[in-house]
Amino acid sequence: MGLPIKYVQVTSKKDQEQYWADRSRPYRYITVTEFANKFKNFHVGRELERELAVPFDRSTGHKAALVFNKYSVPKMDLLKACFDKEWLLIKRNSFVYIFKTVQIIIIAIIASTIFLRTEMHQRNEDDGALYIGSILFSMIMNMFNGFAELALTIARLPVFYKHRDLLFHPAWTYTLPNFLLRIPISIFESIVWVSITYYSVGFAPEASRFFKQLLLVFLIQQMAAGMFRVISGVCRTMTIANTGGTLMLLLVFMLGGFLLPKRDIPNWWIWGYWVSPLSYAFNGLLVNEFLAPRWMNKRSSDNTTTLGLSVLRNFDAFSTKKWYWIAGAALVGFTVFYNVIFTLALMYLNPIGKKQSIISEETASEMEGEGDSREEPRLQRPVSTREPVFRSLSSADGNNTREVAMQRMSSRTNPTQLRNVDSNIESATGVAPKKGMILPFQPLAMSFDDVNYYVDMPAEMKDQGVTEDRLQLLKGVTSAFRPGVLTALMGVSGAGKTTLMDVLAGRKTGGYIEGDIRISGFPKNQETFARISGYCEQTDIHSPQVTVHESLIYSAFLRLPKEVSSEEKMQFVDQVMDLVELDNLKDAIVGLPGMTGLSTEQRKRLTIAVELVANPSIIFMDEPTSGLDARAAAIVMRTVRNTVDTGRTVVCTIHQPSIDIFEAFDELLLMKRGGQVIYSGPLGQNSHKVIEYFEAIPGVPKIKDKYNPATWMLEVSSIAAEVRLGMDFAEHYKSSSLYQRNKALVTELRTPPPGAQDLYFATQYSQSTFGQFKSCLWKQWWTYWRSPDYNLVRYCFTLAAALMVGTIFWRVGKKRESSGDLSKIIGAMYASVLFIGINNCSTVQPVVAIERTVFYRERAAGMYAALPYAIAQVVTEIPYVFFQTTYYSLLVYAMMSFEWTVAKFFWFFFICFFSFLYFTFYGMMTVSITPNHQIASIFAATFYGLFNVFSGFFIPRPKIPKWWVWYYWICPVAWTVYGLIVSQYKDISTEISVGSDKVAINQYIQDQYGFKTDFMGPVAAVLITFTVFFAFMFAFCIKILNFQVR
Repeated sequence: MGLPIKYVQVTSKKDQEQYWADRSRPYRYITVTEFANKFKNFHVGRELERELAVPFDRSTGHKAALVFNKYSVPKMDLLKACFDKEWLLIKRNSFVYIFKTVQIIIIAIIASTIFLRTEMHQRNEDDGALYIGSILFSMIMNMFNGFAELALTIARLPVFYKHRDLLFHPAWTYTLPNFLLRIPISIFESIVWVSITYYSVGFAPEASRFFKQLLLVFLIQQMAAGMFRVISGVCRTMTIANTGGTLMLLLVFMLGGFLLPKRDIPNWWIWGYWVSPLSYAFNGLLVNEFLAPRWMNKRSSDNTTTLGLSVLRNFDAFSTKKWYWIAGAALVGFTVFYNVIFTLALMYLNPIGKKQSIISEETASEMEGEGDSREEPRLQRPVSTREPVFRSLSSADGNNTREVAMQRMSSRTNPTQLRNVDSNIESATGVAPKKGMILPFQPLAMSFDDVNYYVDMPAEMKDQGVTEDRLQLLKGVTSAFRPGVLTALMGVSGAGKTTLMDVLAGRKTGGYIEGDIRISGFPKNQETFARISGYCEQTDIHSPQVTVHESLIYSAFLRLPKEVSSEEKMQFVDQVMDLVELDNLKDAIVGLPGMTGLSTEQRKRLTIAVELVANPSIIFMDEPTSGLDARAAAIVMRTVRNTVDTGRTVVCTIHQPSIDIFEAFDELLLMKRGGQVIYSGPLGQNSHKVIEYFEAIPGVPKIKDKYNPATWMLEVSSIAAEVRLGMDFAEHYKSSSLYQRNKALVTELRTPPPGAQDLYFATQYSQSTFGQFKSCLWKQWWTYWRSPDYNLVRYCFTLAAALMVGTIFWRVGKKRESSGDLSKIIGAMYASVLFIGINNCSTVQPVVAIERTVFYRERAAGMYAALPYAIAQVVTEIPYVFFQTTYYSLLVYAMMSFEWTVAKFFWFFFICFFSFLYFTFYGMMTVSITPNHQIASIFAATFYGLFNVFSGFFIPRPKIPKWWVWYYWICPVAWTVYGLIVSQYKDISTEISVGSDKVAINQYIQDQYGFKTDFMGPVAAVLITFTVFFAFMFAFCIKILNFQVR
């Protein structure tokens, strides 16, 4: 045992007893506090205390040891370095910027063909309103273009906070390049947009007005990017930022002067008009267009004012030329203001959430200083209201050695419960299942002969002159893994350890595999193999919002055979928790790695436990001790050893192990770079077998005393050593007797026992489809219930949006005097549903993205099919959206003063509910078809713009060109607006003024907007269809598409 581990273990309650020297006295646990007090009274501790009591004399310090500047490099050099880094990241992330540019080109083409100049006229105010629709669309699309900044900025915040706290550079050296280097990209996007749309739409033909619109579009983009950066810097998490971003957009949209003219904004909200950047942009764009000669040289319908001034007056816009320059100056001011606020936010705000590990009950007891200590307790525990649960012997007596654990499991086993769950397994091998735990399992061996693995040749290597089409990563690997034997898979970085494990476990998603892989003599079938194997990945991927106990219950109920009763599954989960020493952490929330919840070592043990509760016969573990300290690694290896001693086949890749960890293994499979085996055989006591093998090779130096055999072995078999010795270790191994012995063993294992049958399961998964759905729904429900940053935030947003819409459009439902009043109502309904829908869409994306990572692992383990998982996630959303719709509908309906009839309120509720649902499912779908939620948010933002333009608000359906009207019918927001208006006004025959005429409301909405008053049935059916379609696409895409590349 190495000294560092001894030092750590001697303070541990689990391990201390083995170091008790005086056997004549009964063992008593010596607490950490007692050790600390003894050290303080020891002469070394007293000497240290005396030294620390004397204040340090700074005059005696060397001048070179003092730092006089906060930053070690001049600020201009830091700025240059940050510029270089930012430029490099832009180049590396070029896909996002190319995607955005292509997106804006496509939408510009769509806009220019919707508002095509041959369909656009300058005859009257209605024609002017159509031009305003095109201007609004241009403004909104360039505003949404900045939405991508949210995801990109937040993704980089953790690295920035680390650099800031380590005093790499001040915040402004990060934000200045971030702002300046994106200006050329924005200029290019603005030129592309205006060049495509300006003359094809038919705006004022003067060149000066073209460039003026170009300037404003550029400034809108800069302002929007700055606004979203501020939201990112202040909110700091994706879910909260998406909500904050949508709320800010809702505010500037509602009070921008185009949904509700300035004269109609209530007095208590008029301040919002003056602080909304879009009100300035809107006025600037309108002044630039409608003060052009072609509008000013025509008379309006009253024959007194010019047509341009009449249109501006209808929308309560300013009508003097100076307002163009006021708008430009305001947008510049907002851009500077937002970037300054962003810089200040990065300077003074810290990341949300503290990095903290869960402390087990046992650790808490050790910290409190039991034993002889008289100190006050440092931890306050709540009084438990639970009934006492069964405690294992190890927890009671403070001794949890492997021998006691094995005795405990054997003694606890009830013979009446040990039945053969899968009788077909016994018939396959003719061997009775091993009964090391409450559930039987069949020990299985794995043999593999001449395994090769190829991938397509990377383009970079082809550019360097490599002519082959495929790159070989594994070359002729032959060996076997047996029950009850712990095998280490080792080699230098790039030797192919994890590649071999992925190939054998069937986890590769690409490439070409050759060779013979057998399980107890039968060819490996991946679907069957997934049922009897476990794979512990190097990255510990778990659902963050469930507890340790729930994680294991979930895995057990999905992976254990359906014949096993629920009671037995729960007992088995308890035994596995005991085996991997997690019983003291059963109620701890797993959390996100490095942020909340379990420590790295605890997560590693949970990863092992999640696979163990599946009762596998063969377990693969990818670097189970990486990133752990000596004590944590010792705990994990004890867990691994406990697992092997139950009779399972366990294989671990391991990288630079300590002596203690290395010698815990029974056998070694050593590989060299290029994927070739150079040793496969037993380690022996104190690694003497592997040492003898390599020392027998001429020219290999002898191992030094007390030198780590693992380190020595990797050093003497390196490529440099091969060059020095003029030999190939892989060829030497193939000519050795050890290779012949392994060949004979593989040949023996590839022949099934007489009368044995291949493993067979009647179904691909342990549980029925409904059983999978129930388990997935159970976990998803707990995940959502424990995600306040998701649910509470969107509920608060909905409440804020409802109050905002209700107070801005106060009692608007009672105003039925003119067509302008009806336009306001349509604008209110359109905006409120659209923005809450967008918020639902954007906030669900990070939640689905995190769970999708877990889904990839669980599906690969054969826990469930994609469809039950997707349906469970979809169903979990429904009650939350239902509650959201309930209070939103009650507030908005009452504050807008719509007619209080059961039918009308029901329709309003029904349409809002399914609109919010289809937006939520649309967000889930965008994640399922993109590699990450950053790309998903950019992709979703593309369609926000299309939903906008085809909603029937900016351009009514009768005025949409016939080559685009088909998209109106497949635009979900259009059906939402259709349903909301028709449900409220289909039976209202009150006349309103339209110009100089009087028209009944129900007739007007049919003539102007194309809304048929008897069309509510089809509207309801289509809204349900959109909801089901987006949910189905989410399920289909998450099943078909796999963005996890292995």
